[in-house]
Amino acid sequence: MNYITESEIRAFENSLYLNEKSKATVKKYVKAVQKLAEFTEGVELTKQCLLEYREYLQTKNKAQTVNGELSAINAFLNFCGWRECRVKLLKVQRQAFLQESRELSRKEYERLLHAALTKKKKRLYLLMLTMGGTGIRISELVYITVETLKNGRAEICMKGKNRTIILQNDLKKKLLKYAKEQGIKSGHIFRTKSGKPLDRSNICHDMKKLSDEAKVDAGKIFPHNLRHLFARVFYAVEKNLAYLADVLGHSRIETTRIYVAASISTHEKILNQMKLII
Repeated sequence: MNYITESEIRAFENSLYLNEKSKATVKKYVKAVQKLAEFTEGVELTKQCLLEYREYLQTKNKAQTVNGELSAINAFLNFCGWRECRVKLLKVQRQAFLQESRELSRKEYERLLHAALTKKKKRLYLLMLTMGGTGIRISELVYITVETLKNGRAEICMKGKNRTIILQNDLKKKLLKYAKEQGIKSGHIFRTKSGKPLDRSNICHDMKKLSDEAKVDAGKIFPHNLRHLFARVFYAVEKNLAYLADVLGHSRIETTRIYVAASISTHEKILNQMKLII
C-alpha cells in the first residue's frame, strides 16, 4: 500500500543530502512532497490520485511551476519504489523572447550600483558588482574569499559539479580594498558583523530597497536577475552557447537558452528588419 508518511519524507530528505543536492533543492523537493501529502490526507497514493493532483496544481500555478513540483514528486516516488504512480510533466513551449517587465537592462543595473554607492551601501554595491561581473549564483558568494581573490580565480563546487570563475583585476582590486578596510584577512568577503555568510533573504530585501533611488521596478530587482544580465551581455560578445553554459555551470544547454532569450523589443526590431510587411 502506498501511503505518504512523515518517516518516508524524512528518509527522502536524507537521501537528497547524501546525493549532494543543494539545501535549496532539498527544501523545494521536501515541500512539494509535503503539499502532496496534505492533498491526499492519508489516502492511498495511486496514479489516478496523482493525475488529479496535477490538474489541481494547474489551477493554481504556471506550467513551469507545476513541472517543478511534479519533478520533485516523481523523485520521491522513485525513492519509495512507487514508479507506477509517476505522471508526465506538462508540455511547455519555450518562448522565443522575454517579457521586458522582468528583464533587467544594463542601464538599470548601472543605476542600481550607483544607488548603492549613494546610500553608502558599499558591501551591497560590491556584492551586486560581483554577481553581475561573474554570473555566479547567490549561493556561490561564499566562494568569493580573500584567498580566491589573491589567486584570481574561484573554484566553485555546487550540485556535484566543479567550475572555475575568473575574477577580473578591477573586481579583485575593489574587493581586496574592501576586505582591508573591513579587517577581513581570510575567508569569505561577504559576511555579517559576526563573520557568518550573508542571508539570502536579507540580500534580496536590501536590493529592493534601492528601487526608488535607482528608478528601477522592484519586480526586476532580485539576485538571480544579475546572473541573467551577465549571460545576455556575455552572449552578445561571445555567441557561443556551449561556452556560456560551462561558464554558468549549466548541465543542460536548454537552460542556457532561456537566459539569452531576446526581449520583445529586440524581437520586434528583427521583424521590422525582415521588411515582409509591405
